[in-house]
Parts: sequence; C-alpha cells; structure tokens
Amino acid sequence: MDYRLTTENYLISLLQIIKRMYDLHDFLQPINIYSLNDDKGYNDGQLAKHILINEGEIPNLETADIVLVGVGESRGSGVFDACNDAPDAIRKQLFQLHYWHKDVIIADVGNIKTGASLSDSYAAITTVLAELLALNKTVVLLGGSHDVTLAQYFAYRKLQKITEATCIDATIDLRGESALRSENFLLEMLTGEPNLVKHYNHIGFQSYLVHPHMLETMDKLRFDCYRVGKVKDSMEEMEPVIRNTNLLSFDINAIKNSDAPANECSPNGFSGEEACTLTRYAGMSSALTSFGIYGYQPRSDIHDLTAKQIAQMLWYFIDGKSRSKQEALLEDSASFNEFHTVFAEVDTRFLQSRKTGRWWMQLPDKSIIACSYSDYINASRNEIPERWLRTQERN
Repeated sequence: MDYRLTTENYLISLLQIIKRMYDLHDFLQPINIYSLNDDKGYNDGQLAKHILINEGEIPNLETADIVLVGVGESRGSGVFDACNDAPDAIRKQLFQLHYWHKDVIIADVGNIKTGASLSDSYAAITTVLAELLALNKTVVLLGGSHDVTLAQYFAYRKLQKITEATCIDATIDLRGESALRSENFLLEMLTGEPNLVKHYNHIGFQSYLVHPHMLETMDKLRFDCYRVGKVKDSMEEMEPVIRNTNLLSFDINAIKNSDAPANECSPNGFSGEEACTLTRYAGMSSALTSFGIYGYQPRSDIHDLTAKQIAQMLWYFIDGKSRSKQEALLEDSASFNEFHTVFAEVDTRFLQSRKTGRWWMQLPDKSIIACSYSDYINASRNEIPERWLRTQERN
C-alpha cells in the first residue's frame, strides 16, 4: 500500500469534513452545557464529559458514530413559542446519565436556528441533516413537532437516496382535512414528487385513533402498519422492521401518558421499557442513518419525566449502536449459520448470526433482507413467511 496515497486521502477527507462543518455554522446555535446542570458540573462518569459538544465551535466529527442535533421548530403542531427549549430539556437529562459504551463516540452540534417561517426551518433542517448524512454519520434529531419528519426525509431526497422510512406513532398523520402540518405531513412524504420512499412502516398505531379507510389505503400501497397491541405481544418481530429502516421517526404520542406525561394524545401506548427496546433495535441497525424523537413539549411535562424517558431511550439507542459493532458482515460466512429450506416450491436460505443471534433470509432475486426466527420456523413448516410475501409483492 502506498502510505503517501493513504495519507493524502485522509487529509482530503478531513478537509471535506472541516469545510462541511464550516458551512453549517450559520445554521447552528452552540450549547451552554453547564447551564443545563445549574452550573453544578458533571462527574467523569456522566455522558456530558464524553460528548464532543458545540460550545462555540462545531467539534471535529471525523470519528463520531452518533451526532445529536437539536430542533426547536414546533409551529407545525400549532405551538408558536418563539423559543422552544425541548432539545435542551432532553439534553439536561441525557447528559446526566452514565457513559457505559466507550466504543461509541458521540457529538452534539447544537440547535438548528428556527427560521422566519416553517418552510425556512424545514430548509435549515434539511441542509444540516444532508451535510451530516453525506459524512456517513448517524444523526439523532431532538425536539420539534412530528412534521419535522418531512424535513428529515427531504435531506434524503436532496441527496437522491432511496429510503425505507418508519414512524412510531399512535396516529397515522395522513389527515388531509387538518390544518396542522403535524397531522398531515405523511401525505407529502408518501405521495410527493419526486418520491424516493422505497417502503414505509408504521409501528404502534391505536385503532380507535385511526380511520379504517386509512389502513385500507396503506395496505393497497403495500405499506406495513402494526397495531400497538400486536407489537406489544411480540416486540422481537419489530427488530427486523427497524433493521431494514434508514429513516426512523418516533412521536412520543406512542408512549402511554403514565410513562410520558407530556403525551396528551392517549392514556394508552407503549410502556417506557418497550420504547427503550424499540430504540435499542434502532441503534443496532446498520442501515439506519437518522432518528428523530418528536412531539415533546416541556410545558406539558410533569417532574421532567418525559424528558427523562426520552433521555433513557437515547441511552438505549447508544447501547444498540455499541451492539451493532459486534455484528459481522454478511459476506463473512464463517460468522453465520446457514439453513436451506423449501416452502411453496421456493428454495431459499436463512442466515443466523453467531454473534448476535439475528436472522436474515434470501429472496428469489438473491437479495438478503432482515427477518426473525419465526420467519424461519414458518418456512420450515412449508408456510410462506408474511415478511417474505409482503416484500415480494412490493418488488
């Protein structure tokens, strides 16, 4: 190997990172880290001591695995506060948690400045996220109303990336009759042109909050929707769904009010522990590149319990990212158990990781998709796995 060439490529890459971060200065506000902890400071075991933070200068992101970005834009849900402190309220709780995953490097580039209009804010969010995605970073968006998912998607469209998207939410935000952007943004995301959404999943909807015709429409489009009760009965079945996802959007409305008091949508939903399980799955996904947690309003919280819930979800996301580093590449055949099976006259194979126990299955076009152990069991019983069938219908 030519050492000089390697050094030159490294310097070029570093300069590109520096240039991109310089270009983002005008969009970002730095963080006053000690004001988040009432000037008490942090001990060496807490996350605040191990996160690369924009306290006036955007940190070097070269080695960062996860990049945190605050979003205060909430006008899409009808909240017109000039300054939404949701991102910092979440940070206040997150930074106090303890750092267990030394193999995961985290950076925080600050808060995206709110634009003069909602469209201006979308443009700023799209610009910042697109720059970070171009650097191959996993980006976590904190705060903002659920319609910010649209700006999150626009970043992929700007980069011309075909995207599999997943929303975790008690409702399905396709209400075209609503004047609130947070209740209808999926219309533009799923039907706007050009459309780069390869597939859409919706996890945790509550039937009494969703019009039956809406589910019929989603099914005709071959999108997959999972009722909250079904998900709670078999949480492990959501791991392959999230493992195939590039863009994940989590509305805190999906968490029951007793575990997230700022959720004013429903008393029912996922428990705090189940929400943490889902975000751990997200961290474990090598395909996932952006994750937004939306809908948090500090003024609706009680004793900061929702902020603490979100902070713990982020801790489990980091835990998942750490676990993902243990996984082998699919090309490393020695790290997988291989099973051949025939169902409905289809000869296929399943792979099971010897390191994490996760499963994959092969489609007729030889592509490999994430699946679960139950998919393998169904195939071995000569039954067509629903996940296999749904994927084939979309191809």
